Amino acid sequence: MGHWADAESPTAEDGRLFFSEKGSVVSSSTYHRIWQEARLLGLPPAVAASPLASRPYDLRHSALSTWLNAGADPTEVAERAGNSVEVLLGRYAKCLDGRQDVANRRIEDLLCEYD
Repeated sequence: MGHWADAESPTAEDGRLFFSEKGSVVSSSTYHRIWQEARLLGLPPAVAASPLASRPYDLRHSALSTWLNAGADPTEVAERAGNSVEVLLGRYAKCLDGRQDVANRRIEDLLCEYD
């Protein structure tokens, strides 16, 4: 089982917050098992049974999609994510929900400035 930082030893020697009993990288199988247990403890049963956040990587996907949905500049989001803008938009832009209304309002506001 993995360990996490505490007041006595805030991080592993290399700075990681989560580490094995020997101080090394937590195995992916252990990480996955703990993630699944945490989902069951932290989510309502119906949500835990859904695919929502079924993998730790889904948190990254959610964060980047949220930043884009909030209107953050794709170049800035891509830089923070360590992706190119092309990869970012190809992978995450399709996850944006409700953006058509926002885009329409922005276009209309801009066009109204010309009146």
